Amino acid sequence: MRVLFISLGCDKNLVDTEMMLGQLAQKGYTFTDDETQADVAIVNTCCFINDAKEESINTILELAQLKNEGQLKALLVCGCLAQRYQEEIHAEIPEVDALLGTTAIDAIVEALEGVLGGQAKDHVMDINRACVYGKPRSVTTGGHFAYLKIAEGCNKRCTYCIIPHIRGNFRSVPMEELVKEAQILADGGCKELILVAQETTLYGIDLYGKKMLPELLRRLCQVEGLRWIRLLYCYPEEITDELIQVMKEEEKICNYLDMPIQHAADRILMRMGRRTRKEELEGVIEKLRTEIPDICLRTTLIAGFPGETQREHDEVVDFVNTWEFDRLGVFTYSQEEGTPAAVMPDQVDEEVKVQWQEEIMELQQDIAFDKADSMIGETMWAMIEGKVADEHAYVARTYRDAPNVDGYLFVNTGRELMTGDFVKVRVTGSYEYDLIGELEDEFTE
Repeated sequence: MRVLFISLGCDKNLVDTEMMLGQLAQKGYTFTDDETQADVAIVNTCCFINDAKEESINTILELAQLKNEGQLKALLVCGCLAQRYQEEIHAEIPEVDALLGTTAIDAIVEALEGVLGGQAKDHVMDINRACVYGKPRSVTTGGHFAYLKIAEGCNKRCTYCIIPHIRGNFRSVPMEELVKEAQILADGGCKELILVAQETTLYGIDLYGKKMLPELLRRLCQVEGLRWIRLLYCYPEEITDELIQVMKEEEKICNYLDMPIQHAADRILMRMGRRTRKEELEGVIEKLRTEIPDICLRTTLIAGFPGETQREHDEVVDFVNTWEFDRLGVFTYSQEEGTPAAVMPDQVDEEVKVQWQEEIMELQQDIAFDKADSMIGETMWAMIEGKVADEHAYVARTYRDAPNVDGYLFVNTGRELMTGDFVKVRVTGSYEYDLIGELEDEFTE
């Protein structure tokens, strides 16, 4: 029985997909990327913003058409869209045989076998069910890097965000389970471990009564085989001196931090339900750069939040221009039903949102290009991601580059290298967001 498994949305969703793939593989199912060869299709969906929702729905509709044409014996829908719109999916897309919610990762085999056996059943459970862990996992990232989801859900309740309604309250995975999983990944060839959650910085608060991310990091740094550990989704108000100290002391931890701030004008931050204000954001950035001078800071912003004025947008532009983030992304505000922001007055016109988004991104582009140019002459370690076709060159990432969201370092060399190799590279040039380099004294390990 061949399964086409499509994973949409974020890296946290990808971890769920990999756990479902692992359970299916253990039961003897095989997988295909060719929809014409598949017997079964499964979609792990996202509905964080409208664009993600549309992508999920369109994907399901395309597969529903294949089922109508007799190519598929079963169609299952998992994840956020299934959790949020159970009744609507069944009513509008009857080709869908079963739905699995965000906490039903461990029910994938039962759900599929139920459908194939003529006993289709939904598994949409309590969103605050304990985290699923300890399941077999089929890593889809190539094996040289992998995501480690350390917690589920969120307690912050930002006014624009639907996540708590579909992923539940913040729930941590026990530390010993994470260390065990990290060792399994490392034994399988993983060199870079990327910690993810809705908010990684609160890890352990529910299980241990205090923030335990620093302790988790120290224990993960002891895992043999790992070379890099990268932190994503660290809320600024939760970044402690202890966390900064661990980053400074542990060589395996990349001097890289993804710190979503969303805005820089106090009134909008307050309307968003964020826990920081502009002055506090400036303090965190300044401390990080003082304590870890070569830190690479990534952030995200929302353009066109309800009630945002031109003056407040200009304040964001000034903030970006002043603090010059190394990496930055901007989303236009998405009006998500069921959130407080969706019914706020003074919704901003879509054209204005896009205009503001483009203005910030144009500024960030200049900043990013200048930062890339300033790296020329630097020597740093990089991890090989693959070979450039028909050229004596390889694609690599440095500690400054998270996979799929940041830039690359193109390494010119006639040597034979393998994906996952670490090489020491001298940067010789830059092109837009990317760097160009050569092996330093042909050094590799």
